[in-house]
Amino acid sequence: MNFKNISVRQLTILITALVSLVSIGWGILASRYLGFWITILSVPVILLLNFYIVRYFLETFVFRRLKVIYKLIFESKKDKTATDISGVSLEDVNTKVVEWAEDTRKEIATLKSLEEYRKNFVGNISHELKTPIFSIQAYLHTLLEGGLYDEEINKDYLGRAASNVQRLQNIVEDLDAISRLESGKAELDIKRFDIRDLVTEIMEDLKPMAKKKKIKLQIKEGASQSFFVMADRETIRQVLNNLMVNSIKYGKEGGTTKVSFHDMDTKVLTEVSDNGIGIDEKHLKHVFDRFYRVDSSRSRKMGGSGLGLSIVKHIIEAHDQTINVRSTPDHGSTFGFTLEKAVK
Repeated sequence: MNFKNISVRQLTILITALVSLVSIGWGILASRYLGFWITILSVPVILLLNFYIVRYFLETFVFRRLKVIYKLIFESKKDKTATDISGVSLEDVNTKVVEWAEDTRKEIATLKSLEEYRKNFVGNISHELKTPIFSIQAYLHTLLEGGLYDEEINKDYLGRAASNVQRLQNIVEDLDAISRLESGKAELDIKRFDIRDLVTEIMEDLKPMAKKKKIKLQIKEGASQSFFVMADRETIRQVLNNLMVNSIKYGKEGGTTKVSFHDMDTKVLTEVSDNGIGIDEKHLKHVFDRFYRVDSSRSRKMGGSGLGLSIVKHIIEAHDQTINVRSTPDHGSTFGFTLEKAVK
């Protein structure tokens, strides 16, 4: 008999039979003291009592509880296809218990990870909001204490306060954008358009910024034809603008920001590359996290809310597409995202 596949009822009968055999052995030994015929006549009674007592004990206190455990685990996995558990083997019970324990362990790990993320998020947003608020507070206090009447500092401090107010507004607007994208409330206006033309428009807008760092903006050679995609043009403008602005900010002076397109049958892959400072491998998996900064001090000096790449990721995912990054320190970075190719 294969004991791994033995059912609960079969195991109950087997254990009962074994106990009964033991009882017979004890009966034979007892015959030496109680008399042979009395012992023989009492054996059926002993067997019958043992059978029902052991069976009742096992089914009530052991196997019924195992069935309940199995059923609970089975139902917790939402498998409604099998309701009869009378033939369940101990191996089945063990397998389900192990699976349940592993699923529970994964759920606990996920909850811990989410809790850690929540703590980091609250800490980061507190820091991001605290910095401009304290700056505004300091400038206003200085003005109220007499600086308002000093023409050399009043306009300067009011300008700095206004700049920090704008920074607060940008953070709030970016958080609102992410919230709408995550909840699915952001409505996308999906239309057919040439993404190459959109990149050309954005490059024209960014020329003054790139000129300050002597960075060249160019479309990769061989991409003179049109690349039509089906997407929300304005949100994709936001994606491209964010990626190209970051490329200019963190690019090396005299470097290049290059945009390339790749026809991938049903999709179009757009890549924004630079030969700037690059990103260390340990940071790559976090670059799309909210408020994550590879170099906090450097990033804050560059400006921005710390939410740009997170918004980019949410916009691309709202289009049911993917975005990725590859980078090498001191050699540059490449951000690439896909969009659905428009049918001609």
